Amino acid sequence: MKKAFVFPGQGAQFVGMGKDLYDNIPEAKELFERANEILGFRITDIMFAGTDEELKQTRVTQPAIFLHSVILAKSLGAAFVPDMAAGHSLGEFSALVATGALSFEEGLKLVSKRALAMQRACEINPSTMAAVLALPDETVERICAETEGVVVPANYNCPGQLVISGSNESVERACEALKAAGAKRAMKLAVGGAFHSPLMEPAREELSRAIEEAVIVAPSCPVYQNVDALPHTDPAEIKANLIAQLTAPVRWTQIVRNMVADGAASFTELGPGKVLQGLVGKIAPGVEVTSIQAL
Repeated sequence: MKKAFVFPGQGAQFVGMGKDLYDNIPEAKELFERANEILGFRITDIMFAGTDEELKQTRVTQPAIFLHSVILAKSLGAAFVPDMAAGHSLGEFSALVATGALSFEEGLKLVSKRALAMQRACEINPSTMAAVLALPDETVERICAETEGVVVPANYNCPGQLVISGSNESVERACEALKAAGAKRAMKLAVGGAFHSPLMEPAREELSRAIEEAVIVAPSCPVYQNVDALPHTDPAEIKANLIAQLTAPVRWTQIVRNMVADGAASFTELGPGKVLQGLVGKIAPGVEVTSIQAL
């Protein structure tokens, strides 16, 4: 029976995340304190006792989720032996660090740079995202293609749940067309910008050099990457896919289906929230799915 470990992305955060690890596991506390030094501010103060608003800041959210996921995986020790791994958007960095492709320090630096670059791209191009429910992917793709301006499918989360991304006006127009086509819901999300769309090109350019210069080695197991939903172990391929990820859609539905086709019989989500546990259950009913947030 093959085991898959999966790592959540932005939106899964909650105040108090990771505090039990910090309080009870000396090695975890050491890693959290190292992260505070690398980032130049005490992210642990915000994670453990900050406000929701403070935690929602992109520069905080992304490294916070990464830290919770990665330190949790490291704290599992011998219990963390996946046959395959994947992460949703930001979670892909967590998966690569947890499987040894990236060092903890380098992974955290890349995640922090990614968060800041995405925030700057949002300021350059005012934009948004919207969740679309109960329409076939093909219908959403067609309507996005027919809508004037920039609007594209961004997150293929599960059958009947797709997130679109683009300029404010284009997303508004697409939502109206999607509702007319029978969508149960086409609702704008409270996010700072159009993640996983062409409007993230400034962030992709900014981050590409840092990823190219990063030391990435073969992970301990295949990592299924967002861009093509396929398993990768080659460092050059992993780097290229990480760079492309910022402007390409997250193919989560396809990732889970491919993992199941390759023998995954159980999925374990590591990190804050249970978002992926719910999505995997909808994509692959009958597969064993669990979530670990604390030890």
